[in-house]
Amino acid sequence: MKYTKHLIFAVLSILIFTSESFSQTDKEQIIAIRNSSNIALKSYDNTQVLSYLTNEVLTTTGNGILLSGKKALKNYILEGGESKIYWIRTPKEIIVNDKIKLAWENGNWNGYDPEKGSNSIVSGKYSAMWTKESGEWKIKSQLFVALDEQ
Repeated sequence: MKYTKHLIFAVLSILIFTSESFSQTDKEQIIAIRNSSNIALKSYDNTQVLSYLTNEVLTTTGNGILLSGKKALKNYILEGGESKIYWIRTPKEIIVNDKIKLAWENGNWNGYDPEKGSNSIVSGKYSAMWTKESGEWKIKSQLFVALDEQ
């Protein structure tokens, strides 16, 4: 009986330690979502890409078009037709405010056309506002600025 208590305590301690060491910080969660978003963009999986956004997301495209809502962004993507261009976002900075469940991300984006080679054909800067209102990080607002076109 004496050893059983120690064994149970040891197992519980290991479980608690293991779950804590594998839990992600908010910043790590956002980075993981960004990486998944990049994979979805490269795979042309628009449904998955849109799943990372709030329904009321505001998007300013690289050329300055303002889109209000996930539905407007989806229509904008569909109007692009069979474009082979995809975008990769590379975060440079992510700042999280745990108290109000908001985060700010900024970095560089590159657009690629696989039919034109492996170099980007357009690039620029971006920023994104993230929210964790529903317990899951989603993009609430994003701004892209095209700065370099090849």
